[in-house]
Amino acid sequence: MFKKGTKLYSILFNKCPKCHEGDFMKEKNMFKLHKAFKMSENCGKCGFKYMMEPSFFYGAMYVNYSLTVGISIATFTIATLLLNLSMLESFIPIVIMLITTAPITIRLSRIIWINIFVKYDPAINKNAE
Repeated sequence: MFKKGTKLYSILFNKCPKCHEGDFMKEKNMFKLHKAFKMSENCGKCGFKYMMEPSFFYGAMYVNYSLTVGISIATFTIATLLLNLSMLESFIPIVIMLITTAPITIRLSRIIWINIFVKYDPAINKNAE
């Protein structure tokens, strides 16, 4: 399930969607906020250009939106059912969760977006060996 060659591997381990070797983001630690969103221009291993066309990652906003809606619904459900908070009171945990998970969702949305369009190529790794 998490082995090289799957899109899940690329997404979870921050790897190039084409070769699954190079890092997608420059900084591995997503909570170093001053560097967390800096992407490499090209893959360090295969040279694949991440920004395939101008404004390519604007589409990642839609992925980010769906991730944050999912987090909001899950937080609202937990807050109302388990913590017995009112609808108005449940907005506080939702806002806290969205602020806390923002670095994760922004990075995830970009790598999910590029993985929709780019397929893993095992021939790249064989040529490198």
